[in-house]
Amino acid sequence: MAHDKRLNAARATIDRAKLYSLPEAISIIRTNATAKFDETVEFSMNLGIDPRHADQMVRGMVSLPNGTGKTLRVGVFARPAKAAEALEAGADVVGAEDLAEKVQAGEIEFDRCIATPDMMALVGRLGKILGPRGLMPNPKLGTVTMNVKDAVLAAKSGQVEFRAEKAGIIHAGVGKASFDEAKLVENIRALVDAVQKAKPTGAKGTYLQKAALSSTMGPGIRVDVSSLAT
Repeated sequence: MAHDKRLNAARATIDRAKLYSLPEAISIIRTNATAKFDETVEFSMNLGIDPRHADQMVRGMVSLPNGTGKTLRVGVFARPAKAAEALEAGADVVGAEDLAEKVQAGEIEFDRCIATPDMMALVGRLGKILGPRGLMPNPKLGTVTMNVKDAVLAAKSGQVEFRAEKAGIIHAGVGKASFDEAKLVENIRALVDAVQKAKPTGAKGTYLQKAALSSTMGPGIRVDVSSLAT
């Protein structure tokens, strides 16, 4: 099993008891990313929160300075004038009732969903489909807006959403293994900064508790949180 051999070889280069600095962790991840495709570099953080409480939820958007290396498909619910604006900005799928019908039929051809405010009555009916997939437009995330051009451009240029899961963990793709070390450091620090700024009022004690880095096919590496500061 080639994958198992590669994974075991990668694990052998990591001291499981050590907290690595961010640059060290990135260097090891890039060296061990030897799959036949460009592996995604993933970063995770354990936060000192309990997301079950409304005043401890952490969620937001951040534009990574060097993009994600992934082509994001963007769908926009809008009427003709704004629909044209969305298409000009590079949206992949644009529509109103016609797009809603496609979604209801299971044809979801987008990874990010944007809607103008006047379309939310229609989009709201799709909540049971879009919600579980994390695709429901949200004004707090800038995905319910009349400025569809900027929203589409942001999504296409490397904007990622972060959201704390039940255990208070946030994880996000922060680039590709082919990115140079400096670009990955910059992207990760931008994400950490955004999460720090999103610290909820109800959070007590140490907010950013643990961090780890991994690639699609590689093992995780524990990162010293003190090395994450910009």
